[in-house]
Amino acid sequence: MERAYQYRFYPNEAQKQTLEQHFGATRWIYNYGLEQKIKAYQKDKTKLSCFEVIKQIPKLKAQEETKWLKEINAQSLQMSLRQLDNAYTKFFREKTGFPTFKNRYSRRSFSIPQGNKIDFEKGIASFIKLGEIRIRIDRSFKGRIVRATISKNSVDQYFVSYTVTDTIEEKIPKKIQEKTTVGIDLGLKHFLVMSDGVRIENPKFLKQSEQRLAVLQRRLSRKVKGSQNKKKARKQVAKVYLKIKNQRSDWLHKLTHQLTRENQAESYAMETLRVQNMMKNHCLAKAIADASWGEFVRQMEYKCRWYGKNLIRIGTFEPSSKMCLCGAVNQSLTLAVREWTCQSCQRVNDRDLTAAINIKNFALNKAG
Repeated sequence: MERAYQYRFYPNEAQKQTLEQHFGATRWIYNYGLEQKIKAYQKDKTKLSCFEVIKQIPKLKAQEETKWLKEINAQSLQMSLRQLDNAYTKFFREKTGFPTFKNRYSRRSFSIPQGNKIDFEKGIASFIKLGEIRIRIDRSFKGRIVRATISKNSVDQYFVSYTVTDTIEEKIPKKIQEKTTVGIDLGLKHFLVMSDGVRIENPKFLKQSEQRLAVLQRRLSRKVKGSQNKKKARKQVAKVYLKIKNQRSDWLHKLTHQLTRENQAESYAMETLRVQNMMKNHCLAKAIADASWGEFVRQMEYKCRWYGKNLIRIGTFEPSSKMCLCGAVNQSLTLAVREWTCQSCQRVNDRDLTAAINIKNFALNKAG
């Protein structure tokens, strides 16, 4: 089983220059490979493999205008082309978005598959072409390093993410039972409502920082284009967005840890949400993005595998919110209605709690 461990590190000025060269070179080779693939496909429908493009790297290094590629770790160039090949193949196989050319504003990162070492006692990481770099150690790992991915965020902080073949084995989930199963309904007012009545408020981190963002973005818009003041103002805006991202990530990790480790439940039932389609509603798009349901589900999926919990997903179109516990379905129910009375049994239904209970029941029926 592979796991990722991320650390922040602190390169010196010479190492920063080398890192910037690697960011630029891997971006350039990615664009070059994409251009070659497009030309080959337009010419005779040929799907150029990454290996055919990789074979061109020595020729590029021999040319005068691209001889600077010799200073770059060859493995990182190859990994960039492999990532392009995966994105290109995924487009034809899953009909997702076509790979786009990267510019200098794209995410700056590159991977190193070999020669990566880390000394937890000294707090030093070693990389090919970069040498030893001081690193902040907050946890250690055991296992073989598969690759290291070095990245730089919008406020010029450097991180390294190690993909490791960890020795920790996944636990076998227990049998699904009604009394140890909990249904979870995700929402905007309450981030989640559970079938046992527990409600978690939505922290709305973006909304908390909107006023500060408005001030900083107004200042940014008044700066002269291309000036140093505009770069400083842009970084101030980026810092606020980074804070929001870190707040949201920290809160989600604590919540999912609490659910999968500190909760007595052995099984969790959740609805399959098509978040991208829901984001097309311009009235709710910002609130849905701030809630980050997709990241919550992603964390629940892998943490349930780690800790031996069952995660049951029901269909998107199950009438979880519109169905009373007696079985009657209220087809006229709108999103604005939070409580409704069943015409069959006269039961007063709390929309979110009823949905969580129904999700649990649908999941138990699905599991058999």
